[in-house]
Amino acid sequence: MKGSQKQNKNKETIHYSLSANIEEMKQSFSYGLNKDFAMRTLKAKYNEKKACLFYYSSIVNGDTITTHIIKPLLEQTGEKLSNIVTIENVEEVTDFETAIQNINSGKVILFIEQDSTAYSMDAADFQHRTVTKSENERFIKGPQDAFTESLNTNISLIRKQLHNHQLVNESIQVGKRSKNEVNIIYVKDLVNNDILSNIKKRLDDIDVDSIRNIELLEQYLEERPYSLIPTILYTEKPDKATAFLEDGYVILLMNTSSACLIMPVTFWSFFHSPEDRYLRFLYGNFSRAIRLLCFYLTSMISATFVAIANFHSEMIPPDLLLAITASRERIPFPLIFEILIMEIAFELIREAGIRIPNPLGPTIGIVGALILGQAAVEANIISPIIVIIAALSGLSSFAIADLSMNFAVRILRFIFILAAASYGMLALTGAFLIIFMYAASIKSFGVPFFSPMSPEFVSTKDTIFRKILKKEIYRPGYLDLKDNRKRSE
Repeated sequence: MKGSQKQNKNKETIHYSLSANIEEMKQSFSYGLNKDFAMRTLKAKYNEKKACLFYYSSIVNGDTITTHIIKPLLEQTGEKLSNIVTIENVEEVTDFETAIQNINSGKVILFIEQDSTAYSMDAADFQHRTVTKSENERFIKGPQDAFTESLNTNISLIRKQLHNHQLVNESIQVGKRSKNEVNIIYVKDLVNNDILSNIKKRLDDIDVDSIRNIELLEQYLEERPYSLIPTILYTEKPDKATAFLEDGYVILLMNTSSACLIMPVTFWSFFHSPEDRYLRFLYGNFSRAIRLLCFYLTSMISATFVAIANFHSEMIPPDLLLAITASRERIPFPLIFEILIMEIAFELIREAGIRIPNPLGPTIGIVGALILGQAAVEANIISPIIVIIAALSGLSSFAIADLSMNFAVRILRFIFILAAASYGMLALTGAFLIIFMYAASIKSFGVPFFSPMSPEFVSTKDTIFRKILKKEIYRPGYLDLKDNRKRSE
């Protein structure tokens, strides 16, 4: 009840009396207790009236305030405030709620005696990293820069690559207590308005106190929060985001995240890499073929081996079968336990490698992969063939660059192993078909997950393999864009 009364109080209009406005702001921001909340009173020369500035000193540029706001107010004369201060944007504010939001966003609020309008001036200076190389999405050929935690820097990186006056940067606020800005970026003369409206509606429907970053926002926008398969693409590469914008997609940015969200997406969006297009035609498709092979190996090779070795040994050549049997002769555990031990051990090594300090990174690889693996074989706990299978399965997973899809495939691997251990290839095939049918039923903001392969749409057919760039005529047909052609035939 008290929180509701406070919100209604903040929605009050600006008072005509400067002293009343000062008292209201002091109470709202706990002036005196809140050490970085600053207040500066002065007499404006242009109207000979008393004025007062409010701002957070920790998130604004002090030199900007002094040079472009305070000094002009004290020294210059004129008719309008916007002609006196030399700050870029001066906006009028008529209620306390908006004034509070602007101060939290790094703006300076100016109150003037006998004026029921306050003035908001942008002097934000949030600390952030400089533009560096991408840590999680690495490519040999193509741009190397990555997003940072600064929203303005990220938008600049996109506009640097996409010189289009139709590129729109729209802002929506989310959160009740902590109001954070979500920027919706799209190409106005391309985007499907229904998809754009769907995204905006989901943002408007979010009812939560605070969403600090893109990573949290993703989970509020999902249609199926319990789904194993992701429906929103997460990337920290500006060139990747720009490529999707040129094809009519929508991306979301926030001020505290060094990445963006791309929507809607299909299965192929997770499978493809920007480097596929930077490389020549044959090189790029060869890279995709390797990636597709890795996708199969990481998800199915362990389960396939369990199914064949336990239930369909007649499919194995006699010499290989004898070698496998001989290597497992002194192993005390069933095959399924061996596989699970190695798969879980690999996941432990992977998780430890992520959390361990950088100088110790190579050590965990040597100790985990070499010493422990060799010791397990010599102790007759694990057979050598299982080490090979688990190594192929684990290493192949690193070819899947997207983090969400990587987790999905790693979890599916255990589902397939357990299915194969129960009834062999029959159960493995059944589990695969169930997962495949489930994936085919998923839609990302109305777009079928396996488009444009199924259902079929007019597009560049850029699914498993891409065409020569000169022969790419259409944008993705499943987006139903305002302009579906990239160029004339």
